[in-house]
Amino acid sequence: MEKPSKDKGKIPEPQKDVEPKSTAENAAGPRLVATTLTPAEAASVAEEKAEAARAAGAAAKSARAAAETIEDEAERAEAMRRVQSLTMAAAQAAQDAAQAAKEKAEVTASAQKAAEVRARSRLEEDGKAAVPMAGRARLRLRHVVLGLSFLICVCAPLAVTAWYLYAVAKDQYASSVGFAVRTEEVGSAIELLGGITELSGSSSSDTDVLYEFIQSQNMVRAINARVDLRVAYHQPSDPVFGIPSDVRIEDVVDYWQRMVKVFYDRASGLIEIRVLAFDPDTAQEIAQAIFDESSDMINQLSAIARSDTTRYARDELNSAIERLKDARGAVTAYRIRTQIIDPVTDIQGRMGLVNSLQTQLAEALIELDLVRRTSPETDPRVVQAERRVEVIRERLAAERKRFSEGGDDESVSYSSLVSEYEGLAVEQEFAEKAYLSALAAFDTAQAEAQRKSRYLATYIDPTVAESSKFPKRMNILGILGAVLFLGWAIAVMVYYSIRDRR
Repeated sequence: MEKPSKDKGKIPEPQKDVEPKSTAENAAGPRLVATTLTPAEAASVAEEKAEAARAAGAAAKSARAAAETIEDEAERAEAMRRVQSLTMAAAQAAQDAAQAAKEKAEVTASAQKAAEVRARSRLEEDGKAAVPMAGRARLRLRHVVLGLSFLICVCAPLAVTAWYLYAVAKDQYASSVGFAVRTEEVGSAIELLGGITELSGSSSSDTDVLYEFIQSQNMVRAINARVDLRVAYHQPSDPVFGIPSDVRIEDVVDYWQRMVKVFYDRASGLIEIRVLAFDPDTAQEIAQAIFDESSDMINQLSAIARSDTTRYARDELNSAIERLKDARGAVTAYRIRTQIIDPVTDIQGRMGLVNSLQTQLAEALIELDLVRRTSPETDPRVVQAERRVEVIRERLAAERKRFSEGGDDESVSYSSLVSEYEGLAVEQEFAEKAYLSALAAFDTAQAEAQRKSRYLATYIDPTVAESSKFPKRMNILGILGAVLFLGWAIAVMVYYSIRDRR
């Protein structure tokens, strides 16, 4: 194996620039840079440190490659020591480069903060020079007007309202009544034998109708007929919460909406009514009258529903009765015209007569043959037998002829009479079946209408108040105060916005 030359195996000496510094130098160096260098100088130092670190790394790499080519063990060991020294120097150089980069960033951040502080200081100085200091506030005329407007627009109406509510307004008493529209469905006769009765829930459509009816003018008229509302709610000393004695019905309806509140829960179908009056007995009387009128309305709805349920079936039954009468009248007219009660029975009797004549004719012919064998033609018995056979044949021909004729009326054949009767009989039978079917449908409709009945079920009877809870004086004052204050505040803000624009 060829030995390497001395230049090829020579290990480069460690560079002086990348010699490891002492710990004191490493600790003091960055602080000195951070406090004395500018951002440009710090960037230059960081670049030099990075270049030195790259050179130290390249030297250590080339020294390692050269050491690997030396064959002598002693020279190789010495070369490896140099490589280790160079590697440590490269590591130290890299650490110095990283520290320099960190110091560069710190110097740059410090410079930016200082620039921001200086800019802020200049802005503050400029602002203080441009905006003068506000002087001490003084009471002006607009402030007095603002306070007076608050007293006039907010405090004065509140004071007047409070005086009226607590000194003039009459106490009102509440009476409550609660009910629901129920539908009772009773099963058929078979279900009744088993004791099955179904109580259905409330009918939402009927409850909606009743809810609107309670607030309608018809309800007000009905209650006014029982309780004079103009007298009950007339309070000369309380014109705000009372009504005049000569008020019109339209005004009474509007006042009714204030004094009678209807609370309707559509989910459960429950209706609760609160009636206000200046006397507890009057409030209870009005509540009871409302319940009675509501019950009458539900009864009317039930009657209308029953009438609607049976009307079609009743019309069909009347039509079936008229048809049956016409069919039976046609059969009666046929019997009077033809003098035949039942053509089927009549034809059976005539067929019996023809069969009897045929039997007699056969017997007469046999008797005639027997006489002719034993007697001459001039024998009186032969003559008598021949006459008898002739008479029977004539009668048989006459009876058969009547089948093709109409009996006494020879213009109509008997077969036509039978055909006409059969058509009338079929029409009568069909009319009877249609009548039975219509009658059964009518009975079913009546049973269905009677099976479903609506009624008003109360869960709160009309109550009698012992103390007054109305009007809600504190609530009225609170709402009025909030509205007045908001209106006054909006007006003030509008005034100042217009004044600032000027």
